[in-house]
Amino acid sequence: MPERIPHDHLSVETVRATLARRGRSSRPRLALPDDADRFPTGTTRLVLDGETYHTQIESALDGDREITGAYDNARLARERDGTDRLDEWRQSSGIDLGRSVAVDVVESGFLYGVREPGESTVYEATEPPDEGLAAIAQDLDGDRDG
Repeated sequence: MPERIPHDHLSVETVRATLARRGRSSRPRLALPDDADRFPTGTTRLVLDGETYHTQIESALDGDREITGAYDNARLARERDGTDRLDEWRQSSGIDLGRSVAVDVVESGFLYGVREPGESTVYEATEPPDEGLAAIAQDLDGDRDG
């Protein structure tokens, strides 16, 4: 059974990020603190309102780290296909672009949570996948797409 970890647990680090506009569109992106140790690039999990999605942490044009969407699975996150759950979350929360949000680093490179500052949440902590198995799964997933 997964362990439940509150956002204010000693093992969870919380940082501020900006819910910014993606280019000239009205779609959001999370402008993260530029910290490669906490936010390595690649596919990871992102919790929004208790639901776990997949996302890509990328380097923006200015070199800072950013998240440009959240999707139902890792393949959709890599391809930026399907419903953007980050945009849904922003709209349902009523958070305006340009506002700060709290980003909880539950397990760097594996699990992050986004919430409005001052809100409480609890995360279901699971073990990060074995790197070798994750690479095999990604290779297999790529073979199906081609």
